[in-house]
Amino acid sequence: MDLWVLVVIAGAILLGFTAIVLASRFKRCPSDSILVIYGRVGKEQSARCIHGGGAMVWPLIQDYSYLSLIPMTINIPLKNALSLQNIRIHVPSTFTVGISTEPTIMYNAAERLLGLASPQIEEMAREIIFGQLRLTVASLTIEQINQDRESFLTSIRKNVEPELNKIGLNLINVNITDITDESDYIESIGKKAASEAINKAMVDVAEQDKVGAIGQAEANRERTIRVAENEAEAAKGTKQAEADQRIFVQQQETLAAIGEAEANKNRDVEVAQNVAESDKGKKAAEADRRVFVQQREAEAITGENESKASIAAANSRLAEREAEARQAAEVARRTAEIEIQKTQYRLEQERLNAEEIVRKETEKREVEIEAAGVAERTRLLARGEADAVLAKYEAEAQGVRQVLEAKAEGYRRLIESCDGDARSAATMLMIEKLEEIIGRQVEAISNLKIDKITVWDSGNGEKGSTSTANFLSGFIKSLPPLQELANMAGVELPQYLGRLQPDQEIHGSEEGSQHGAEGTEGNQGN
Repeated sequence: MDLWVLVVIAGAILLGFTAIVLASRFKRCPSDSILVIYGRVGKEQSARCIHGGGAMVWPLIQDYSYLSLIPMTINIPLKNALSLQNIRIHVPSTFTVGISTEPTIMYNAAERLLGLASPQIEEMAREIIFGQLRLTVASLTIEQINQDRESFLTSIRKNVEPELNKIGLNLINVNITDITDESDYIESIGKKAASEAINKAMVDVAEQDKVGAIGQAEANRERTIRVAENEAEAAKGTKQAEADQRIFVQQQETLAAIGEAEANKNRDVEVAQNVAESDKGKKAAEADRRVFVQQREAEAITGENESKASIAAANSRLAEREAEARQAAEVARRTAEIEIQKTQYRLEQERLNAEEIVRKETEKREVEIEAAGVAERTRLLARGEADAVLAKYEAEAQGVRQVLEAKAEGYRRLIESCDGDARSAATMLMIEKLEEIIGRQVEAISNLKIDKITVWDSGNGEKGSTSTANFLSGFIKSLPPLQELANMAGVELPQYLGRLQPDQEIHGSEEGSQHGAEGTEGNQGN
């Protein structure tokens, strides 16, 4: 009974120990890391990568480690990168990279980055990015890099990301800080774009000024027309009112004259009637005075006739006055119409003149605006061409100056190597040029076509020599020897190059010139 108890206790202890060991060997993977189990993990596998969850790590045959997924920021101060146009530019940038969770890339990270510290991984990634970034810049022009940043970043990602994936890293972000160059090419592009924008803005301003001037001219023309029409209507109304007033006055004067004539006529009639009645009373009262009555009757008849004549005369004067009034009214009406027509004609002329002035002012404004735009564009083009020519000549002058300075420095060092002896330095320079001088001498006679040279031989050669032989030997002798060339340059050559005999030094040049003359005569004969 005690044995079974001991066995059970031992089994329980063994199971508990086994459970503790197994629990301690179960490894969980946090979200910001990759669990890498290496050792005996499977056939043709060097490691097994787990992201998230956990796995059992068997003792003795397996072990584990972690790879951090925390992104790394790498500064790439790329300078003097050669672009497609052979212009060196500076492209400082910042790359954000991290270990990828894709199975293939994660496996590459387990093989190549396991056990490395973050600075070591960053250094490895920096070298890869430097090389691929230079390659990307070399395949693009400055315009493509500077203007189309999206395409530039796409090209960088296309070239850099596959190389980073080979070591288990993934390109998360690329940030280009700024792009500059030593020759200020990018700045010139910006100035050109700014100039184009300024020119376009000036053209737009001029266009809007033109539209505003045209609108203002149209408004002024409309206002002038309206004012002229209102003034014409006012003048017409004024003249019409004056004509009506004058007609009314004439009519009233005519009526007054007619009423006055009627009053005078009635008065004369009443006077005559009163006289007649008085005469009739006298006839009745004084019968015996019939003679007197007849005389009065005769007088009455005479007065009556005179009254009728007066009435006829008054009627005639009234008709004359009426005709005069009608004539004056017609003249006033015609005069008013003439004045109205004159006013309308003057207003129409003023309106036409105003329209012509407005049109000419508008055309003048348009010409001034267009001339100002053309002048400004011409000034900008001339300034740009002048800057380009100035830059070209400055670059040429800089190159010539550098060449001369390099030559001067070389001559100075040559003289210093000769202990300050300028004559020795000149001798060394002369020796360096000997090969070129000899080559030129050989070249001078190498292309001569001997078969084309004709020499007249009289057969009087001395000591068996012929004119042809003398011509050829004299022609060869006409070439100046090295010692003579060196003496002409003021340089004495070393003795191992030979020396001239005194008579050769004196007569060498004369004989060469004579043989040269003979060769010339032979050519003339040919």
